Amino acid sequence: MSEVVLARTVTESQSERSEIIFPSDANALGNLFGGRLMQYIDLVGAMAASRHARAITVTASMDHLDFLAPVQVGDLLILKSSVNRAYRTSMEVGVKAMVEDVRHNRMRHVSSAYLTYVAVDKDGSRIAVPQVIPETEHQKRRYEDAGRRREMRSGETLRKKEMRAALGDEWHV
Repeated sequence: MSEVVLARTVTESQSERSEIIFPSDANALGNLFGGRLMQYIDLVGAMAASRHARAITVTASMDHLDFLAPVQVGDLLILKSSVNRAYRTSMEVGVKAMVEDVRHNRMRHVSSAYLTYVAVDKDGSRIAVPQVIPETEHQKRRYEDAGRRREMRSGETLRKKEMRAALGDEWHV
């Protein structure tokens, strides 16, 4: 019988992924496709969420995605993720993407995003997740910021639901 874990530290689930950017990942300018970067962000975010929940997780939303600088063919892309805050069945995960200049030993910030994941069982039903224990000042700030973002998302979700109801079934015509 497994022991129920009520909380985990941020560090326990942090994840990292590295990618070399090839021509098949790029547009005509030799820059990484934004959609491919979104895929990488989603994958590394899911790694942190799954590690935290110790369960299957599904992406519920991606928001505040910022493309700050292009990623070029040949670049070494480093993506880092951590669970900022957990709720009953969902978690906010922050992802930061950097390009590593291996010749000069420098990192360049190219993108950031916040994603929400939901933990599910093998049948797709929501399951409870452990809470997050932020330890550093940086983690505590991200924890508090995640609460504010959740409030904003909730308001926007309600607004959209009301708008769809007002538009009716023929909204697309």
